[in-house]
Amino acid sequence: MAVEAHGPPPLVHRTADFRGVTSPILRDGAALSGLLLSAAGAAGLSTAEPPMVRALPRDGLAVLLLLDLGHVTVHTIPARETLLLDLLVPAGRDPQKAVDVFTRKLGAGEARSGRLDRG
Repeated sequence: MAVEAHGPPPLVHRTADFRGVTSPILRDGAALSGLLLSAAGAAGLSTAEPPMVRALPRDGLAVLLLLDLGHVTVHTIPARETLLLDLLVPAGRDPQKAVDVFTRKLGAGEARSGRLDRG
């Protein structure tokens, strides 16, 4: 059975890679959780529950913030001075505002980002 799309895509997928991050925040789950909440608030996103923090086997962290529709996640790779940000947010919200919160806080030497309509 074919599925037809009706109207604009309901979600926007936004990514941002920050390199050259020398801040100790890459190993600080509480600080990253606060940063995720600040970024979500700046973009007008509604959270479904508090952030979840998991230590990764190779020294980094994964932090997940579930939204009422979508998510905001962070993966850190301290050995590479890298933070990866992934946002899946409802269309009509501005994920760039969330990216800007990270940009201001991290002071990264390099940042790349991408965008894709989903759904």
